[in-house]
Amino acid sequence: MTHASLGRAPIETPRHGRLRTSSPAGTVLKFLGVAVTVVLVALVTTAGIAFANLNSQVQANAVDISGGQEAPAPPPLLGAFPGGFNLLVVGTDNDPNQGDDFGERDATLNDVNILLHVSADHKNAVVVSFPRDLVIPHPECTDPTNGDVYDSMSARPLNEAFSRGGLACVSATIENLTGLDISYAAATSFKGVIEMTNAVGGVPVCLVEPIFDKDSGLDLPEGISTIQGDMALAFLRNRHGVGDGSDLARIASQQQYMSSLVRTIKSANTLTDITKLYGLAQAATQNIQLSKSLASPDAMVSLALTLKDVDLANMVFVQYPAGSSSNYPGKVVPISDLAEQLFTKITNDEPFTLAADSTGTGSTVVDPGTDPTTVTPDPSTEAPSAPDVSAAPTDSAATPEVIEGLKGQTAAEQTCANAFTD
Repeated sequence: MTHASLGRAPIETPRHGRLRTSSPAGTVLKFLGVAVTVVLVALVTTAGIAFANLNSQVQANAVDISGGQEAPAPPPLLGAFPGGFNLLVVGTDNDPNQGDDFGERDATLNDVNILLHVSADHKNAVVVSFPRDLVIPHPECTDPTNGDVYDSMSARPLNEAFSRGGLACVSATIENLTGLDISYAAATSFKGVIEMTNAVGGVPVCLVEPIFDKDSGLDLPEGISTIQGDMALAFLRNRHGVGDGSDLARIASQQQYMSSLVRTIKSANTLTDITKLYGLAQAATQNIQLSKSLASPDAMVSLALTLKDVDLANMVFVQYPAGSSSNYPGKVVPISDLAEQLFTKITNDEPFTLAADSTGTGSTVVDPGTDPTTVTPDPSTEAPSAPDVSAAPTDSAATPEVIEGLKGQTAAEQTCANAFTD
């Protein structure tokens, strides 16, 4: 019987097609494609591991400042925090890793204490600097790291708070003084300041005349200099070379630096660039101790995004109202009535402005583009002109109230430091 008689197709001998010969160029491209894929996977994996390690490091060093209160809700991913918030930033002296580079210290002190308040509508921000020598009551405090309890004190300098329980007790002391709830806090040392200024590529500062201060190491010419690293730290620490040589004059220099930093970050569009924000957040995680509520790069980025739409003229830097007292020589005490006005405005999210003569001790306002070397320092430390608020939003139902007596500046103002004069 044949295949044909069964109605089947005849079986054919299989034929093999000819394989194409790969060209040298095609081989190279294929190799490059595989190589690029491997490199990209390696980079993503490495970045993920590094990010996870940083996140783990931050969590391990984080401090609970809640005092048993309910923790704030987690931040939205890649979005601004909803509503307003209060963030305490503490600069400590005598970090265990700093050695004797900045002199010998007997205790770790919170020498810089700054409170940032952002309004619920994200249109206004207030940055309050508290003098380190401010004599105030200290509440009872429990160190969250070891459970040690410290008794309350009726009248001691603010910068002793860190030695009584670390960041959590500084936060509790500022809460007790201001009546505000502080949900977020961060502490950094001298080394942290150096690394963070390097991370932003330096900050421009202005001097009316040259300043040399051997105590802090500050050595800058007149005019505008972009500072980072050790010189940025020296500018922020400098006391004896500026204004009247007081801690209040140093606060004015710190406000000049912070306002310039905000302008620099905004001009570089850092607050609209997620990659840059995460870069800064990662730099911060290696140099800053955070509260548990803030202990992730996502949370730091979310807080930064909240500042994105705040107009520079609506970001006010103020000194906590304080004056001298014969009861505490060399220290300062609260000016209670003025402090109550300030924190009532902050608590109620009511915008306010500063008077024309509000510039801090040792600081002079100059018009943008002005050659600072042509500016004559005002011995009364009053600003030569009123703050420029022409860029402020006009949708407010009423003109913000001027709080007379407060010292400070807006982020829109350029100020220059005056050298110390007897």
